[in-house]
Amino acid sequence: MIEARHLRVLRAVSTTGSFSAAARELGCTQPAVSQQMKALESSAGTTLLIRTGREMRLTQAGEALVRHASGILAGLTAAEEEVAAIAGLRAGQVRLVSFPSGSSTLVPGALAALRAEHPGTRVSLVEAEPPRSVDLLRDGDCDIALAFRYGTSGGEWDDLVVRPLLTDRLIGLVPEGHRLADASSVGIDELADEPWIAGCPRCRRQLVEVCEEAGFTPRIDFATDDYPAVMGLVGAGLGVAVLPELAVESVRPKGARAVSVEPAIEREIVALTLPDLARVPAVAATLDQLARAAAR
Repeated sequence: MIEARHLRVLRAVSTTGSFSAAARELGCTQPAVSQQMKALESSAGTTLLIRTGREMRLTQAGEALVRHASGILAGLTAAEEEVAAIAGLRAGQVRLVSFPSGSSTLVPGALAALRAEHPGTRVSLVEAEPPRSVDLLRDGDCDIALAFRYGTSGGEWDDLVVRPLLTDRLIGLVPEGHRLADASSVGIDELADEPWIAGCPRCRRQLVEVCEEAGFTPRIDFATDDYPAVMGLVGAGLGVAVLPELAVESVRPKGARAVSVEPAIEREIVALTLPDLARVPAVAATLDQLARAAAR
């Protein structure tokens, strides 16, 4: 195998015309240059230099190797500089996937802070709810997935690096003229006879489980993944809903009133990545900024 350090020595000998001059240029000893040239000729399987008196002359094979060496070493230098830039956060790209309420609350502040500290690092964003977002991470289509779960599902994310961000409580929404609109808190069973507007499939499943534990099955008249649509339907008096607090923060509930729901329904918000990706400086910096944004 031909090594880059041997190519550098060959190029120096070709340029200077002698081992001693090449040693001075490279900052090493003449025996070291001679030793590396022998190693290169051994790797190449042929003679590369012909010694004529005090000068060195390249063979045809030596000339061919020097000709290629310039491009190889230039490419290697460029690669080293690019890797150093990425490692030093002067460059690099992070692909982030987030669920909608995370995109509107946690992500903007985190990315603004990241850009201020590391303007050379770029972050792209697409939206997906878990488990789709987690599948994208495992399939190599993103570097970080902002996700959530209700309770702790054993083994669900054991193969991933899990960065806990916050606990998000679900808030009840009722129309402004509703009989419970002015209540400080509402028992979920007090809404048993109401029509419901449900959210994403995972949130919908959690709602049904909580209601069934309270002794009733919710009558779901509308289902939508769009949080503003949920609030609009509630505000129009078409039903009640429970939404994550992050979602309520991101959209002003026009015509709807937010109330606390008992028992508390909570979801864990996390940032997920793969173990190898967690060591990439740009990914680690993005995770740190997401954690800081969640702590505000």
